[in-house]
Amino acid sequence: MTCIVTGAAGFIGSHLCRRLLKKGFSVIGIDSFTDFYPKWIKNKNILPLMRDKKFEFIAEDINSVGLTKLLNRSDYVFHLAAQAGVRTSWGHNFSVYTKNNIEATQKLLEAVKDTKIKKFIYASSSSVYGLCPELPISETSPLYPFSPYGVTKLAAEHLCYLYYKNFGLPLVSLRFFTVYGPGQRPDMAFHKFFKTIAEGEQISIFGDGKQTRDFTFIDDIIEANFASLENGKPGETYNIGGGTRKKLEDIIPIIEKICDKKAEINWEEKQKGDVLHTFANIEKARKDLNYSPKTQIEDGLKEEWTWLRLLYSS
Repeated sequence: MTCIVTGAAGFIGSHLCRRLLKKGFSVIGIDSFTDFYPKWIKNKNILPLMRDKKFEFIAEDINSVGLTKLLNRSDYVFHLAAQAGVRTSWGHNFSVYTKNNIEATQKLLEAVKDTKIKKFIYASSSSVYGLCPELPISETSPLYPFSPYGVTKLAAEHLCYLYYKNFGLPLVSLRFFTVYGPGQRPDMAFHKFFKTIAEGEQISIFGDGKQTRDFTFIDDIIEANFASLENGKPGETYNIGGGTRKKLEDIIPIIEKICDKKAEINWEEKQKGDVLHTFANIEKARKDLNYSPKTQIEDGLKEEWTWLRLLYSS
């Protein structure tokens, strides 16, 4: 069996590729190496994969790569490629988000509809909920994206559903809630907190620190992808949360304990596009996918800290 993984050199994509190869799949990885964060980090993600004979890597943009031949050789598609980042999605950057999140998804779907792909799994985001008035948030909760990024992720999700309804594509959308762990992008909070605390610098916290997030460890995200491959119902959307909702201010002492250093905090104003709370109702994923997150926040943060020390010492 062969899988296409878009965004293969990224945080989630590289983890997924490793697991697929370990399970005996052949993998075609696609990544355009956008400049959202340093290329050397993505290179570190992808280089170990390149040693596997069952891994083929294509360093191109989905919008320009020849997809038909690749899809005709493949059984499954995991579409993780996207321009990430809530705070950078405003203003002139929006065109980058529409190109990489909406146009690329449409191009991929258009190519997939003429193939015999067995399952297409789209990596969506909790950002589609935005200012949702309900907690916990279920898949039927109102969708009020609060950032341009959230708008593009929701638009791509709608495209997936349209291709399911009109062409019968076996599409499943997974809404990930705040993913962390080894490989986490350098723009994300835990990565920045660990790095700046270790370097003796101030960490910036936007808002009052009482905002909450449903933190999901990377291994649980990968398990959800595998469960969707086997059990995800076409046309359905699933919340993938970690079952660990915490205030940001309560995470800082855990990080201080792990890296054995006191944090100096620089309190800053709340950023545009940042929502106050996220909390996933994952009962639908439990029922359909047999999904059950297993990693506690402190254990997951310890693994991320171990990875970060290796990343910046090499």
